[in-house]
Amino acid sequence: MRSARKWTICTISILLIFYKTKEIARSEQHQEAQLTGDGELCPTRLMVNNSDKVNGRQVFPQHSVEGWKINSSLVLNIRKDILRFLDAEKDVSVVKSSFKPGDVIHYVLDRRRTLNISHNLHSLLPEVSPMKNRRFKTCAVVGNSGILLGSGCGREIDNHDFVIRCNLAPVVEFAEDVGNRSDFITMNPSVIQRAFGGFQNETDREKFVQRLAMLNDSVLWIPAFMVKGGEKHVEWVNELILKNKLKVRTAYPSLRLIHAVRGYWLTNKINIKRPSTGLLMYTLATRFCDEIHLYGFWPFPKDSIGKPVKYHYYDELKYRYFSNASPHRMPLEFKTLKMLHSKGALKLTTSKCLEA
Repeated sequence: MRSARKWTICTISILLIFYKTKEIARSEQHQEAQLTGDGELCPTRLMVNNSDKVNGRQVFPQHSVEGWKINSSLVLNIRKDILRFLDAEKDVSVVKSSFKPGDVIHYVLDRRRTLNISHNLHSLLPEVSPMKNRRFKTCAVVGNSGILLGSGCGREIDNHDFVIRCNLAPVVEFAEDVGNRSDFITMNPSVIQRAFGGFQNETDREKFVQRLAMLNDSVLWIPAFMVKGGEKHVEWVNELILKNKLKVRTAYPSLRLIHAVRGYWLTNKINIKRPSTGLLMYTLATRFCDEIHLYGFWPFPKDSIGKPVKYHYYDELKYRYFSNASPHRMPLEFKTLKMLHSKGALKLTTSKCLEA
């Protein structure tokens, strides 16, 4: 009797494994869809991962902007879809009325830890969204990949109506390739340690103040509420802005932004752990920009012909693009953006720019 029961349990277990395997296979086949119809997004993790290697060898995608045309109806549909998840105008920054000095909030990605809203931070919160009632015909979202070096894209980037840059990247010495203009620029707190020596001496602080002084009336977007560890850097930045009366307009993303953006992409089968700054900026830009052009997005160590590409155009930082330890899935993001490019939802430039 006991033997028969064991046999029955074993049989049921085998059948469950068999049917589960068939279910996964059917799911994977279903997920291999690409962008279809008027705005339905269907790229998937399976499809993207399968394109990373051929016969065990790493390959890097060919890409061209020749013949690209905007698909305005698709752009509109994507905007409407994204607005079901977030209010980009409000989520781009909390405002002064959101908090008062002394309020305690939980970090977005570390709910066990808290942050006190300081007087300096509260004084720099905008009264209204810095993007309120703003709309642009063309926007450039500029990433920091070394693919920009030698591109000659500087003039083309600066000619857009609105230019978004990431992580306070230097521009002056690379202007021919990346341009000079910045209307909206992000700055993760970690940048202070990596690029400005953690403000350990006066020279580092002066270098930072000079960089911010170049921004004039631009929006400086500081994700201050994401994770614990950068709060002292945020406070130092706030102090320098106030002390030097810099004209930059500060913005601090809402507590729900990153979850809302991730929710949108997950709903469209883009299985990311955490959206990169570049993907966040594209997602937000769909609300304000009729036509979005991406530059400096290339998450691979080599270009399409095998030539080495620096991770950042301005430093020697090394990065493991395919590491599971990373919170981002940048190759997956890139291939998603590449598919959107092919459908006319955005223009993704990864080669040299043609002179006007």
